[in-house]
Amino acid sequence: MKKILLMLMLACTIMAYGQQQKSIVVLYENDVHCAVDGYAKLAGLRDAIADTAYVALVSNGDYVQGMTVGAISKGQYVVDLMRALPYDAITLGNHEYDYGMERMFQLLRQVPAPIVCANLYDVKLGRNVFASYVMKRFGNKKIAFVGASTPTSMETEAYAFRDDEGNVIYDLQIQDIPALVQKAVDDARRAGADYVILDSHLGEEETNRNSDSHTVVANTTGIDIVLDGHSHAVIVADTVKNKVGKPVVVSQTGTKFANIGKLVITPDGKMTTELIPIEKVTVKDAYVAELTDSIHAILEEQTSRVICNSEVPLRILDDEGNEIARMGETNAGDIVTDAYRLMTGSDIAVLNSGSIRNELKKTGKLTYGDFLTLLPYDNYIVVAEVKGSTILNMLKKLVSFLPKPDGQFPQVSGLKFTTRVKDHSVSDVQVLNGATQRYEPINPDRTYTIATTKYCVTDGGLHNTLQGCPIVMETKKTYNEIFIEYVSDRLNGHIGQEYAKPQGRITVVK
Repeated sequence: MKKILLMLMLACTIMAYGQQQKSIVVLYENDVHCAVDGYAKLAGLRDAIADTAYVALVSNGDYVQGMTVGAISKGQYVVDLMRALPYDAITLGNHEYDYGMERMFQLLRQVPAPIVCANLYDVKLGRNVFASYVMKRFGNKKIAFVGASTPTSMETEAYAFRDDEGNVIYDLQIQDIPALVQKAVDDARRAGADYVILDSHLGEEETNRNSDSHTVVANTTGIDIVLDGHSHAVIVADTVKNKVGKPVVVSQTGTKFANIGKLVITPDGKMTTELIPIEKVTVKDAYVAELTDSIHAILEEQTSRVICNSEVPLRILDDEGNEIARMGETNAGDIVTDAYRLMTGSDIAVLNSGSIRNELKKTGKLTYGDFLTLLPYDNYIVVAEVKGSTILNMLKKLVSFLPKPDGQFPQVSGLKFTTRVKDHSVSDVQVLNGATQRYEPINPDRTYTIATTKYCVTDGGLHNTLQGCPIVMETKKTYNEIFIEYVSDRLNGHIGQEYAKPQGRITVVK
């Protein structure tokens, strides 16, 4: 009997040892923003690796919004693809809140994967909305995936967090994020986690209200690695010291499936990260690829209607891919804001650059789908009355992050100004006189009409600088619809050379 027990113990030891010789691979993505063609390759890569290693898939937020496929289905087509993979852990990006909380819950209930977020709090119920972490076993090792979502969403997507009376009903607990993450890490360790991975949508930018991933690492212990999102950075392995001086790697893949992240945990616990360019991934999952093709076919049918002919590309990026619209004037910003000013008869139009999600690099025929790609949100155009002094304060706030890109940087029409990056000053502010078609110095005491999205007046856009300004007109039309009307009716279906370059409305002096 003793001999049999010894043999069984030896067999178990050998099995456990064998399990330890198999590495764990975590494939990760962030800020996909509806670039749906990447999912088949992500699934194919998972299948190829699964022959020799344990494999997990994680998403670090911003998947349901950003292109036509998201806008036209309010995220449904993206979720259809995500649930076909499936994932082991998913956290929330700021754009998951874009369609409102009810819609977000509808979509996420369809995903057969744990949603992890340590800081989204239901004020009425007095508890977190989702679990702070999920534990997964790979062989004889346990990995805890902890989630965290950027609290800046409470400003940029404020409408999702408040009721009709303006009361906060969901809270991302900005002051407590490091403590909430620490609690989740400690709970996971007590539950037997061998490794703790922070799946975060916090980003690397200091503008993220001191809740960026680096700040969280610096104020916590027990995190082994951070797989991050939000700032669209391409980071193979950035090292940050935690609260007790231990180095912790932070990695991020960029955006729109530019890369697939690959974390390898060897049997001895060594961790390495790499970014695999999507074009170098040659394998595809057949089912996910077929599903993607069917979605493209549906989109083609829904979006192929031709709107206009354009002689010029509408740009928000430079040739190196930098988001210049978030740091200065662009021709896309000029034509879009012209549409809002002229179609509403307002003195001025202002739009936050982050609302122009993609550029149209092609010329020739532009379709309804192209316009949805450019302006994909359900943002409605309104007209507000704003004092000149408020406009001056608004401009000072909106340029205060230069030279760093900021999604609230303004694109304008009927308005000109100069800003100095060195001291963030704003000068030579002028407003177009509609009668004379000449620019005149702004009058701080005068009340002007500004056309913009309702989001920019009441829901957190433009850094809340127009909060409280009275709305005197609600068009009941989205910012996409009014732009299409402008191009179709005012420009007679033709975008010409007058919009070939930025028109000199914003001068940025270094």
